[in-house]
Amino acid sequence: MTPKGFYYAAVKAKIKKWDKEDVGLIISDRLAAAAAVFTTNRVKAAPVLLSQANLKNRAHRAVIVNSGNANAATGAVGMKNAKATIEAVAKNLGIKTGEVLIASTGVIGLHLPMEKILGAVPQLAQSLGNDAAPFTRAIMTTDTRPKEASAQAKIGGKTVTVWGSAKGAGMIHPNMATMLAFTLTDAAIAKPVLQAALVEAARHTFNRLTIDGDTSTNDTLILLANGAAANRPVAKGSADYKKFVAALTEVCAKLSEMIVGDGEGVTRIAEIKVEKAKTEAEALAVARAVAGSLLVKTALHGGDPNWGRIICAAGYSGVPVDPEKMELYFGKYPAYKNGLPAKTSEEILAAEMKKKKVQMRLVLNRGRASTSYIFCDLSREYVTINADYRT
Repeated sequence: MTPKGFYYAAVKAKIKKWDKEDVGLIISDRLAAAAAVFTTNRVKAAPVLLSQANLKNRAHRAVIVNSGNANAATGAVGMKNAKATIEAVAKNLGIKTGEVLIASTGVIGLHLPMEKILGAVPQLAQSLGNDAAPFTRAIMTTDTRPKEASAQAKIGGKTVTVWGSAKGAGMIHPNMATMLAFTLTDAAIAKPVLQAALVEAARHTFNRLTIDGDTSTNDTLILLANGAAANRPVAKGSADYKKFVAALTEVCAKLSEMIVGDGEGVTRIAEIKVEKAKTEAEALAVARAVAGSLLVKTALHGGDPNWGRIICAAGYSGVPVDPEKMELYFGKYPAYKNGLPAKTSEEILAAEMKKKKVQMRLVLNRGRASTSYIFCDLSREYVTINADYRT
């Protein structure tokens, strides 16, 4: 279920020694509003810097993406290559250079194989169609499966569709959105309103997950809205806006969980819900500390209900938690209350920790704010994948 007015293509450019699509293209059949959020890492890849600059333009038509090479830490040559790529896309599609956004993912520190990239662009332009599946495969690196999601909402009497595709399996610890994600909608919505909606959706989804604690140089989340649904323009703060944000958040939430579930070497995932904090910022700090703890992640891998590691992470989160007031639950079962271990049997807690998706709930009893965070276990396979990533 993809939005009206968008077309997709992908080719096997052989950027790496693999047999899959690795350069993808999305184009809108009309001018579209664009919004995006990018990595907060100070080491930003050339495609991130170029897309940030192009995003200042009024309207956009296309996104070009490659996997296998991040084009990061590549200096002036990297920027020249990124610009040459979008110039080739604009020429082959008959659109303006400033209407093209670009993203890359893969190994850091290598120059793009420009013969392969530029050779792929005419093929992309000639093979555009309605099937988004090749594009979702083209953006994958160590992902084991493509990731896409969609949702619909009735806005102004019209059915509006939101669709998204994402890649990510390693180097995932967002401080913006995460890795590469591309969302599309046929809703009519002005650029500033679209940006606000994307930031709001990302804050509760992509910014609430971690795999390994590493924020990438290339993190990019792009949203294009082409208005093909012919709804009345969505106004910020309106009932239509709330419906649109809900649909966009639904898509982003599905993609977020897919990313964590497909993390490198992952065998199980967990959600930590932090409740009754004084502020959402407090809840987020505690949740991030728990989700990012290597000891918690290894306990998750072993199915070990080692609640002490979670309490410990909360204690060093920077939030002035009171251990005498905190409560910790695995599923519906208490593991820790009032500064002491709860009376739930180890067998019951272990059974909860051995589920494919583990639910944890940490109640701070400091206020009314809450948040949640999705994370995964840390396995031997993760170490193997990343020890041999370049070689």
